[in-house]
Amino acid sequence: MAYKRLGNSSDIPIVWIIGCCTNVDMWNPSVLKELSSNRSVIIFDNRGAGETTLGTREFSISQFANDTTGLLDQLKIPKADIFGISMGSIIAQELALMNPERVDSLILTASTCGGPDAIPPNSEVIQTLEAMSNNTSSSPTQEEVKRITSTLFPQDWFNANPNYSEYIPFPKESVSPQIIQKQNDAIVNWSATGACDDLIRITQPTLVMIGTDDVWTPPLNSLMIVEKIPAAWLVQMRDAGHGLMYQYPDKINRIVTTFLQTAG
Repeated sequence: MAYKRLGNSSDIPIVWIIGCCTNVDMWNPSVLKELSSNRSVIIFDNRGAGETTLGTREFSISQFANDTTGLLDQLKIPKADIFGISMGSIIAQELALMNPERVDSLILTASTCGGPDAIPPNSEVIQTLEAMSNNTSSSPTQEEVKRITSTLFPQDWFNANPNYSEYIPFPKESVSPQIIQKQNDAIVNWSATGACDDLIRITQPTLVMIGTDDVWTPPLNSLMIVEKIPAAWLVQMRDAGHGLMYQYPDKINRIVTTFLQTAG
């Protein structure tokens, strides 16, 4: 598994799990720089994406959680703070449920807990992901990238920031449509049952962050999560979408730092 380790600290590291359809290049560099200034931060590509090989096992959220545990084993890390965003946040949930002894605290950003009561993405998001998955070329087209990027933000913000491509770090190499399809299938399969009823078993300090205008993982999903996890923090960012990390990086830094200091 391809990974990078930033910062140099003896404290418990933060392991970041990226979302669907992308790789580690997509993390906001200003957030990475700030949070790795006094902590060790580990980022990695999920299987089949970026520089991580496809492997032979079937794609599933539980397999992605096992992959993350395998990385901790490889790095000889007994326990870590886990920061998951979007698909990475449901992988983080599974990791905390499957191997609770490996998780010190949990940060779930733009998340859902699946199951019949979960609120699905809006139709435009679903149609865009399906179009990218059905693309027969080796990578998504520029039009597809622009279309899916527009769903990450409230329309007013997107219209007011036509130069968004200058500060959103798009991956140097796009994830192939085949891997996008496999990741989407894993999410859909997991969403059918989800982990919502099991979240009461999570006892680690947990921070849940969501944008009020998120159309990928509508905010009601995060409310369901904090109702299940004892004493979880909930932070809702006004006028933020699924890409809240790019809209409000300074706020993200402050909130995460305060949470980790308090949780520790």
